[in-house]
Amino acid sequence: MGESKTDVTLEKIIALCKRRGFVYQSADIYGGINGVYDFGHLGVLLKKNIRNAWEKSIKNREAGNILYIEGALLAPKPVWEASGHVSHFHDPMVDCMNCKHRFRADHINLQKPCPNCGIKKWTEVKQFNMMFKTELGATTESSTEAYLRPETAQSIFTNFKNMITTNRVKIPFGIAQIGKAFRNEINPKQFLFRVREFEQMELEWFCKKEDSEKFFDFWQNERMKFFNTIGVQTEKLRIRPHEKNELAHYSTKCSDIEYNFPFGWQEIEGIAHRGNYDLSQHTKYSKKELSVYDEETKKSYIPDVVECSVGVDRLFLTLLFDGYKEDVIDNEPRTVLKLSPLMAPIKAAFLPLTKKQTENTEKIYYQIKKIEENVMFDGSGSIGKRYRRQDEIGTPLCFTYDFDSDDDGCITARNRDTSRQERISIDKIEQYFIDNTQ
Repeated sequence: MGESKTDVTLEKIIALCKRRGFVYQSADIYGGINGVYDFGHLGVLLKKNIRNAWEKSIKNREAGNILYIEGALLAPKPVWEASGHVSHFHDPMVDCMNCKHRFRADHINLQKPCPNCGIKKWTEVKQFNMMFKTELGATTESSTEAYLRPETAQSIFTNFKNMITTNRVKIPFGIAQIGKAFRNEINPKQFLFRVREFEQMELEWFCKKEDSEKFFDFWQNERMKFFNTIGVQTEKLRIRPHEKNELAHYSTKCSDIEYNFPFGWQEIEGIAHRGNYDLSQHTKYSKKELSVYDEETKKSYIPDVVECSVGVDRLFLTLLFDGYKEDVIDNEPRTVLKLSPLMAPIKAAFLPLTKKQTENTEKIYYQIKKIEENVMFDGSGSIGKRYRRQDEIGTPLCFTYDFDSDDDGCITARNRDTSRQERISIDKIEQYFIDNTQ
């Protein structure tokens, strides 16, 4: 078996996602929506594994309590005025006056012709606010201006006082949220990397100002451990601190964890020191006090915040790029997703060698299904083709019930990554499955 020198490309990942039902273009039968995608069965399972791993990764006894919130997707305009999104959440936009295509002005060279039509005829650069605006109410006269949230963090800040009061926690502690966010990207691109509708996993860690640097370093280290835990190749990761001229308006310090994609080093998670900007702004705009009282100093203060924010969809794409391999087995080319068993959407497949072994294979399949829901029975096609199907969706193990199984009480276990096969006793299959997938 030898690995191909063919590099993974975005086109190959997109083709695999469609072929195996990980991701579909949203409303595809109507022509689709650029930058909006639907996730099929395998995609849903992979995203579920990502969420579960993230939740486990932030539960750190050394740090302190983690609370959970599920905020609304809509928020009134004052929330986004306080957060700075109305004033600052802009991208530079330019249009080609010849072909009417729109581009991010900072992503193209305006000294050159339009990459779409070849004519150099640009409009003036304009600032484009990326929030989706809507009206709440039956008529425009009585409606209230609102926005779909461009990030999940603000519902955490606006509910800070509710959370700390109803859950009786003390600083330091964190509030975590997984949920959808929306950005009206000028030019969505690179498949799931830059989209208009996406899912975020965010942790806002509230602490005293004097402890904020310590916790920034702590969570930066913890987040790198997370990527190692889910199997991302260490050599393709790096931490890049932001320069002062690229810091967000709310941030005093920020680092990106970046992955080396075929299209370059790109952010997959951001760790930001937000100071007390958000709570101070919401105190100012809402006229509600969001400070906490310190029993030791007998004074009130507004906590600082360290934020860890990662996109589910972007991490989904990272895992596909990181796991995609092409090799040759028995002189035949193979595409395989070498996902960590922790992340694999299907943990194992159970294959009868012929239809005669179906009943006995199903008994073992249902036995394992009691301890792990996401296993598969596959009795269609040649055994070689079934192995290839499972390799391509990242299934770590295949168990084949063959002609000898009735006599020796064993089943053949095949490893996805090495294609090595071994005979194991059927009465030990449950432990073997647990040892190799969990």
